[in-house]
Amino acid sequence: MNLHDLVSELIIDTKGAAGALFAPATADSSLRAFLPELIICATVLLLLAVRLPKWGRYIDTFWIALAGSAAALYYAAPWLHLGSMLADASQPATVTRMEIFTGMLVYDTFSVYVRSLLFAFAILFVIFTRLSGIPDREDGQDVYSLVLGATLGMCLMASANHLLTVFLAVEMASVPSYVLAGLLKGRRVASEAALKYSVYGAGAAGVMLYGISLIAGLLNTAHLPTIAATLAGRIAADNLSGSELMVLAMGGLFISVGLAFKLSAVPFHFWCPDVFEGATAEVDAFLSIASKAAALALLVRVALGVSTLPPEGFAPGQRTAAIQAKAGAAAQSAALFNVADEPAAKPVTAVAAAQTPTEALAPVRTFTAKLIAFFAIITCTFGNLAAYGQNNLKRLLAYSTIAHAGYMMMPVAAAVAMAGINKAGAEQAIAALAIYMAVYLFMNLAAFAVVAFLRNAMRSEDLADYAGLVRRSPLTVVCFAATLFGLIGLPPLSGFIGKFAIFAALVDGWQSLEAAGISGRFLLILLIVGGINTAVCLFYYLRVAKVMTIDEEPRDRPPHSFSDVSLGGAYLWLITLPTALLIVSWDWLSAVTLAAARNLLS
Repeated sequence: MNLHDLVSELIIDTKGAAGALFAPATADSSLRAFLPELIICATVLLLLAVRLPKWGRYIDTFWIALAGSAAALYYAAPWLHLGSMLADASQPATVTRMEIFTGMLVYDTFSVYVRSLLFAFAILFVIFTRLSGIPDREDGQDVYSLVLGATLGMCLMASANHLLTVFLAVEMASVPSYVLAGLLKGRRVASEAALKYSVYGAGAAGVMLYGISLIAGLLNTAHLPTIAATLAGRIAADNLSGSELMVLAMGGLFISVGLAFKLSAVPFHFWCPDVFEGATAEVDAFLSIASKAAALALLVRVALGVSTLPPEGFAPGQRTAAIQAKAGAAAQSAALFNVADEPAAKPVTAVAAAQTPTEALAPVRTFTAKLIAFFAIITCTFGNLAAYGQNNLKRLLAYSTIAHAGYMMMPVAAAVAMAGINKAGAEQAIAALAIYMAVYLFMNLAAFAVVAFLRNAMRSEDLADYAGLVRRSPLTVVCFAATLFGLIGLPPLSGFIGKFAIFAALVDGWQSLEAAGISGRFLLILLIVGGINTAVCLFYYLRVAKVMTIDEEPRDRPPHSFSDVSLGGAYLWLITLPTALLIVSWDWLSAVTLAAARNLLS
């Protein structure tokens, strides 16, 4: 390929067609698929530029951040791309897999779902910070720039299709988070939290980058689909020596260190409790929800990316060229993103005829699934046991976050294990994860919102100071108790929906493996451990509810200023309603999440 052809291909990839304009870009172009992230970039630039002139200090950056987040959600359009299944579950989603920017990122229904979840959380988070008072108007520009910058990195994590993109996305999400952890200037614990977070993050990033170099050096590629194809060919041809297998295993373990750090998975969780205690409750909410959702999406991308061959999609500009060539009414009316008849060119690696690529990658899937299951077991168990003895609510919720990261890794292990024998079951397992991510967003946001509002009123985050709080703020206690019961997974709250979906995915995975003659005992162990941990977490969640409702109110506690009938109280009720009422009708959420997982494997 000469330079002219290379430049032409790059232009078509970006704009969708050689003769297209950058604005408006064609629907099957990299620019159009990346438009929500571009809006976030423009919002960050506007936040930084608005304070340059003297009159900029009179502009409230809250409105800029809110408008930018809302515009990004609008152009992500989950109701358009995922909503087709709401009316008819048999209908395909309107987005088919498309690798954008020369294969560095992938655009499909899963990326649409995750980034829409991130943008929706960004809107709720910006409103939350406005009501809690942190950041103030002076620091709003810096804080909102960091939050949206980290959100941009998290969107890249959800769309990563190349190991270098994986590393860059993790760092884009992590570096602003280090600064946010030290948001409270002049407080030693905040500075200590930021320092610990950055040191641990730097170490994890170095280890992950070394793992990426091992994989790329051995396989001569860092593109995830090419990695899977190359592995399939070399395994089928028995062309991997023992030392090369060891290097591959080490590379996979080193990459998992970086992912485990973002997930705060044991044993790479040490930063989490200290950072959560030192940072503000607002930052804790951002780290526990947005960061976890993005890390789980990245885990899905990497785990499935190296262990399965991706489904056929199309390349940017391919559909536009086909429409222009046909120039027929039927072609003109066809949905631009619903093309299975024009697959994109994919790297082809010779595979022995006696063994299909799916069969050849079975050892990779087994290794990956068991590694994720191991992390899930120790993370879930340690998080719940460590949370029991905590007296600071932010530390307790930090260990709760660790435990829930363990729960949410379980369906990923099931999905990877089933990917070669039951693609529909694997996609349902990812859909179960997507359900849990959605309900977890509201539950954890409500929990940290209560901590933030009561911190402002009581000047304390210790559990003992919450004693008898039901007599002062009964509606707030009701919201907090509902959130805690939801985090346990008790019916009829939405947390039950999430855990039921995850446990059902484990059962389906175990049955599928056993039916195929493969041992699925590790998934059965995951199910048992998840059930036991659900019982264990009852103790520390109910302990918080008991302190607020049954314990005597401290005699020396002065009256606090937070009222149930206020904007803060209304916000708490608003974000608690999904936890309480989703059980009434959650079929639509199931349909949306199934649509989100539809193009991952089939």
